[in-house]
Amino acid sequence: MLNSLASGRRLASRIVLLQLAVAVMVGLAFLPLGRQEALAAAASAMMVALGTAILSMRFFSGLVGAGMTLSRLLTGMIVKWVVIVGGLIVILFQYKLPPLAAISGLVAAYAVYLLAFRFKG
Repeated sequence: MLNSLASGRRLASRIVLLQLAVAVMVGLAFLPLGRQEALAAAASAMMVALGTAILSMRFFSGLVGAGMTLSRLLTGMIVKWVVIVGGLIVILFQYKLPPLAAISGLVAAYAVYLLAFRFKG
């Protein structure tokens, strides 16, 4: 076994914390454009962080066989995408926040994956 379950949990929690930090930063970056834009950017990045947290809680909930681990991963990914897409629908259609800021927050939060797996130290 190349990595332990504990190192996977640490990496997942680090990614969630970094995504939350990016949500704050992207919200502050959009603040000069207006409160609605800042809220849209921060909220969409928070949706990504929430989805990642739900996926990691589902996936790392305990040691089981390979089949059960795969099913946890797949159901966690489905729930993650339901949270992200559902959150974007609420952000864009119910609250009518600016779409460019929301997509920018989403992209910024997903950029954390590139950095986290590149520099997992």
